[in-house]
Amino acid sequence: MKITKFGHACLLVEEQGVRLLFDPGDYTTLPANLNDLDAVLITHEHSDHYTHEILIEVLKQSPGAQVITNHEVGAKLQTYGIPFQIIEDGQGMKIGAISIEGEGELHASLHADWPRCANTGYRIAERFFHPGDSLEIPKLPVEILALPVAGPWMYIGMGIEYARAVKPKVTFPIHDGGLKKISSTDRLPIEILPKSGIEVKILELGKEYEF
Repeated sequence: MKITKFGHACLLVEEQGVRLLFDPGDYTTLPANLNDLDAVLITHEHSDHYTHEILIEVLKQSPGAQVITNHEVGAKLQTYGIPFQIIEDGQGMKIGAISIEGEGELHASLHADWPRCANTGYRIAERFFHPGDSLEIPKLPVEILALPVAGPWMYIGMGIEYARAVKPKVTFPIHDGGLKKISSTDRLPIEILPKSGIEVKILELGKEYEF
């Protein structure tokens, strides 16, 4: 599996010739060669994970890509006439030989008085998991975990304990696009998680990594 990070929570995941782009949003820096995508997966409606303008740019480069998301994002796409496939918690599909499975239902809580939007994490090829903005423990095993490390709904210690609970073989930080400086959000996972048998990688933006 090959994974390339394009900022924050936006990842290109490639497996057995299938190319999947996750969460193109406000902090995404799109490359000029995002062609031949098979699908764009959107975990939830917040603008750091999905904006209409950036999605349109992606679909211009890959007009044959299908959009996979949940019902709340789907309602927004419908207003723009963009076709989509709903995959939510407990649902799944295949693109070629690659499985896509939905996990989870709600965004992590920001505050008891603030409504929680729909959030769907996606498990790819029974190996990789992108949780979106949720620290809900997936029901199925995860080998490669995209690990949220910062945000108004969490702090780095929560991310570390989430990784320990999920128990992947390898993890890497995401959801860091709003930080002015990357410091403890990288350093703490690197120093702490290997003690629990979890390898930590730091992905340079735009650089492809083999998993």
